[in-house]
Amino acid sequence: MRAPAVVALGGGHGLHATLSALRRVTGPEHGGELTAVVTVADNGGSSGRLRGEFGVLPPGDLRMALAALCGDDEWGRTWADVLQHRFAGAGEMNGHVVGNLLIVSLWERLGDHVEALEWVARLLGAQGRVLPMATVPLDIAADVRGLDALDPAGTSTVRGQVEVARTTGEIAAVRLDPPDAAACPQAVAAVREADFVVLGPGSWFTSVIPHVLVPELRAALCETSAEVVVVLNLEQQLGETTGYSPEDHLEVLLEHVPDLPVHAVVADRRSIADADALGLAVASYGARLVLADVGLDGEEARHDPARLAVVLAELFDR
Repeated sequence: MRAPAVVALGGGHGLHATLSALRRVTGPEHGGELTAVVTVADNGGSSGRLRGEFGVLPPGDLRMALAALCGDDEWGRTWADVLQHRFAGAGEMNGHVVGNLLIVSLWERLGDHVEALEWVARLLGAQGRVLPMATVPLDIAADVRGLDALDPAGTSTVRGQVEVARTTGEIAAVRLDPPDAAACPQAVAAVREADFVVLGPGSWFTSVIPHVLVPELRAALCETSAEVVVVLNLEQQLGETTGYSPEDHLEVLLEHVPDLPVHAVVADRRSIADADALGLAVASYGARLVLADVGLDGEEARHDPARLAVVLAELFDR
């Protein structure tokens, strides 16, 4: 049997972990297809500076996805390190990342986001494809409660990915600007043709949920025949999901896209305080709960790609 066609959606470190797991079980080396669909709303750091100066998609999350798809051989490890290299010093290059500059250079030279990313992928020997979720840079706006001391129950609008991620209030909902941005056509096609779609882990309101807010991508996610797998975070994220239980993460995702079919939910056994409550919540959405040890050992709350790969491979084989 061929390895499955899998699409992973997200951004940042969460998507990096998912892709690092998935390339172990599918993708070109395994006779399957692996596609990353990446958020394009970042407005901070090197990505934000390049976006502001050149009017391009923010390249940082795309770069991280490409690095995650590099192989474990000397070529792959070397290029992944080069791609992620961040310049130090006190000049204008401070904080810029080599991979961001490379991607933007190819965008300017070729005039096509997808073609440029494919050139970078070939250079790296990446085991899969990386696509932006939309064809234009997006901004995130959030309705946040608790920012006005005189009206703690009222909501305020917070704009910008960085600003939303760092808010001290409670996020009630997020939306995209522009709300009707065109999705990347290749990303829509990949979702519709996939065997499995993986959402999460990652910054819930700024990396995961934005994908279901792009109209064409949302429609593809709701209409695809693929099985949808949600990978939950290991812990709440200060600012975005302070006080959220695992069940709350699921609830807020499906509040933003009630018609999303969810077939399986993967959670780290050691990070779940009430497995029965989570199990009931998952069952209420018609999905099944997969509890396994998928986190790294130690204090760092990040997924272990090798452990996550085992769990995902078992899901794909069922």
